[in-house]
Amino acid sequence: MLDKTPVTSAPPPTATRATSAVPRALRRYLALDDFEPAARRLLPKFLHGYIAGGAETDAAVRDNRRAFDEYGFVPRVLNDVSGRDQTATLFGKTWASPFGIPPMGSAALCAYRGDIVLARAAAAMKVPMILSASSLIALEDVRRENQAAWYQAYLAGVPARIEPLVDRVAAAGYDTFVVTADVPVPPNRENNIRNGFQVPMAITPRVAWDTLTHPHWLFRTWARTVMNHGMPHFENMDAKRGPPALSKSLMRNIGHRDQLAWKHVELIRRRWKGKLVVKGLIAPQDARIARECGVDGVIVSNHGGRQLDYTMSALRTLPEIAAQANGMTVMLDGGVRRGTDVIKALALGAHFVFIGRPFLYAAVVGGEPAVRRAISLLRDEIDRDLALLGIRSVGEITPELVRKF
Repeated sequence: MLDKTPVTSAPPPTATRATSAVPRALRRYLALDDFEPAARRLLPKFLHGYIAGGAETDAAVRDNRRAFDEYGFVPRVLNDVSGRDQTATLFGKTWASPFGIPPMGSAALCAYRGDIVLARAAAAMKVPMILSASSLIALEDVRRENQAAWYQAYLAGVPARIEPLVDRVAAAGYDTFVVTADVPVPPNRENNIRNGFQVPMAITPRVAWDTLTHPHWLFRTWARTVMNHGMPHFENMDAKRGPPALSKSLMRNIGHRDQLAWKHVELIRRRWKGKLVVKGLIAPQDARIARECGVDGVIVSNHGGRQLDYTMSALRTLPEIAAQANGMTVMLDGGVRRGTDVIKALALGAHFVFIGRPFLYAAVVGGEPAVRRAISLLRDEIDRDLALLGIRSVGEITPELVRKF
């Protein structure tokens, strides 16, 4: 959990804040939102739509941002705010900032070696990164690049498939296992249909034209991947390698998720010796059940608005879930774009936050250097915001610093 002890010592060495070393091509990116327009130009429409879109009307996507906009700050003044430190402790490890990179499926389809890029950047910048089960790079390879990476699972409610996967993740050296809880059935993402994206991928005339008119992605991501690593496979859904990205058998591999239940979380808890996290909770009563099942932490999330439309923003139920935690670590994702958003979430009860789409857009735009740039931008915002709020550390963030408009 987050260490709430005020920090009075000088900040640690700033090895990851080498602003002067920012590549010239990346200096024009001044905020996380700046990466999306550039990525949109580079990606085929079907892939940009896959990343950006949500379910049905995108109401849940919009609410993730709107919830943050409803809170303002009540800063304190004339405090000594020198020696600021935004380090945070999560599950016994100290991180450089109170945010990390969440699981993002098919990242390597959008950016060349996307999961490796995100893993390396996170390791270099000393923030956590979670590998998605629907990634296209083997979990063992990602773990070699980042010894602190977590693994996130999309599970069928079938013990015969769950247990070997848990054993594989443990054998690879992962110490944190994340169970995603809000995907019992595939969502209704109409934007994917309109843009030509589908799972498994299909090369229709429309998709072919979309690809040909985006040569940067065609040659620097897709062709380069196939040439250097062969046809991408879904590597990490089960204990064994999954089908190719174009395989029609993929849907069989992701079946039976509607059978997943708390009893399977208890099964994993008995078998998994590391930290266990459940992701995708919105209801406070589910946080209580997670705690009773022996879960170490929860990620409050509506899946970026990509599952059930009109699901409330994680920020809206965060205080209630934090009240149910009783020692369990509470994390949040969904809608975080600025340092001020991170601080609002921490003030309302989160110990840590995760930010997804902007970091993937950065990987599309410029690989690892761009992801590092994005992390640095957010880190610098938090440092500045702490000073302007009149505090020196994330441990001093309290509910009194925010107020609803």
